[in-house]
Amino acid sequence: MDKVKDLNRENIRSFLETVHVETGERKTLAVFNQIIEAPNWTKDGKLLYNSGGKLYIFDIQSNENTFINSGFAISCNNDHVLSPDEEYIGISHHTHEDRQSRIYILPRDGGDPTLITPLGPSYLHGWSPDGRELSYCAERNGQYNIYTIPVIGGVEKQLTFTPGLDDGPEYSSDGRYIWFNSTRTGLMQIWRMNTDGSEQTQMTFEESNNWFPHMSPDGQYVVYIAYRKGDVEPDDHPANKNVELRLMPSTGGESRMLVKLFGGQGTINVNSWSPDSKQLAFVSYELY
Repeated sequence: MDKVKDLNRENIRSFLETVHVETGERKTLAVFNQIIEAPNWTKDGKLLYNSGGKLYIFDIQSNENTFINSGFAISCNNDHVLSPDEEYIGISHHTHEDRQSRIYILPRDGGDPTLITPLGPSYLHGWSPDGRELSYCAERNGQYNIYTIPVIGGVEKQLTFTPGLDDGPEYSSDGRYIWFNSTRTGLMQIWRMNTDGSEQTQMTFEESNNWFPHMSPDGQYVVYIAYRKGDVEPDDHPANKNVELRLMPSTGGESRMLVKLFGGQGTINVNSWSPDSKQLAFVSYELY
């Protein structure tokens, strides 16, 4: 979930980076003198990201940026995903009428968005591997919970009901689970559940606030961003913090630190694994 006030953070330099999960080798692909956020790694070697409410594609080989025309949706936040066949982009756009985030779908190369969630705020995080459903965090009646909805639109289904913030719902690569993060036990921790909402199971038990679990395409690992305990409130994921990207087996167990960086909001809100499961793309920041 992204707050509209974060669309225009100032005096920050953005570093689009990758890290190799086995060697730890870290590379800077590009530096921007404005905010960019949340890269999605495409199968053809590009990175989809948002900046200033709009969407762009960065070509890793040529270092070229291409603007994606998203029609009237020019207040997109960092909750965007690609369809499994990468023919479409799902976006979360703050509508002009009430500035609340709603979910839309548009062609990957650009075009007119189609509204999927009439109710707001809704923040997109996952697209099922079979292409049929979207998973998202939404506030309804003053409470943030996790929902799914058919890609063609229709009736949304609420999956979580426990008091506390539930956020970041993303399908596992085999479509068996939805991974998410929740404050229901105090600190923000990583959880998973069956796609019908059953068997909600805590997966991390650490003295940190853990957000946005992303499973590797091969199903072996889950990466997430960790804020130090005491640096933030458990239900907040602000920018400009010293954070870690941590890696854990998808079956659970001990995690390890992958990257330390200055970032938070915008760093890895959406899945940014490379198609071969060997690298991650992320954004770090620098104040100036």
